[in-house]
Amino acid sequence: MTKGTTSRSETIWFRDAETGARIRQVTNQPTIHHHPFFFVPAWDDAMRRLIFISHRTGMPQLFAEEQDGGRLVQLTDRDDLAEWSIYPAHDGSSVFFVAGTGAFRLDLETLAEERLVDFGAVEMREKGMVGAAMGTTALSGDDRWWAIPVKSDGVSRFHVVDTRRGGSEIILERDTIGHPQFHPDDPDLIFYAGPLTNRIWVIGRDGRGNRNPYPRLDRTQWITHESWIPGTRELAFVDWPRGMRAVDVDTGAVRTITSFPAWHAVPDTLGERIVCDTNFPDRGLHVFPAREAGDVARRICCPHASSAGEHWAGPFPYNDGPREVYAPQHTHPHPRFSPDGSRVVYTSDASGHAQLYECMIEDRGPNSA
Repeated sequence: MTKGTTSRSETIWFRDAETGARIRQVTNQPTIHHHPFFFVPAWDDAMRRLIFISHRTGMPQLFAEEQDGGRLVQLTDRDDLAEWSIYPAHDGSSVFFVAGTGAFRLDLETLAEERLVDFGAVEMREKGMVGAAMGTTALSGDDRWWAIPVKSDGVSRFHVVDTRRGGSEIILERDTIGHPQFHPDDPDLIFYAGPLTNRIWVIGRDGRGNRNPYPRLDRTQWITHESWIPGTRELAFVDWPRGMRAVDVDTGAVRTITSFPAWHAVPDTLGERIVCDTNFPDRGLHVFPAREAGDVARRICCPHASSAGEHWAGPFPYNDGPREVYAPQHTHPHPRFSPDGSRVVYTSDASGHAQLYECMIEDRGPNSA
């Protein structure tokens, strides 16, 4: 298979055995598939295309499912794609990705690839399977700015790329920079994950105002899986496995969202609902309110993914420094709402291979939990 190859829809419909929800299996090939990471949209805002990664060619490549007709299109044919770096443009015109030591924009109409930045002889990412080692990137809501952490000579440099003019500016250098996310309503504000012992940091796009609005309480607290709540100045985060909290990054005010043991969790585009997966034990995917405290969550489906990563079953494992863990990310569901809130995309390897699925959400109301 080569770039531009098209194939028919692989859709298979079925009902979730536990909840009765309508499920659409999107991919059906005996290999690895996954959508972007849980805080990265899988669709453009108008939902013209569903963007995902497939290993069906023998290595990870970008694919799109066209929502009008379901045709699958292979978008890249590379041997150096950083598969967790992908970020679809909100306007549906392109997909941004890192390959090798370059940052690229792919035009979704012509499939032309434009190199926006060449980072030179650098490591690009930390070693490992989790956190900063994944190489996730961030795109501002107006598609103007693209934030990319780059590891070079043991230092993490935070590059912000101007997608209109090209080129990049380094706004920060420090020990580690992972999982960046632009505020959905403010292209001048970025969250990034610092060291695992003190993760929550925000910084201005110009490099000013670097600060830690929520320092970790003690050595037992495990802060992870952060995401912005649209329509607020709050950053939600998982206090594993004790539930979720949110911090106002301007005032430092902290509140409890839920005591439900959410794992990967992210709000919808309105900031009204949160969807999460679960682990140790796996209870399936759940939805609960984002702005009202509570411990009730509605189960929507049960992916039965293997969710590899035994370190999640115990206390915080990183107090004494980095630890090598086995946690292939394509084995985790990483649920994400569609832009219109009608469905949730997730990954599951329950069939023996990681496939892409959509769970249809019958009740779209903010209190549907």
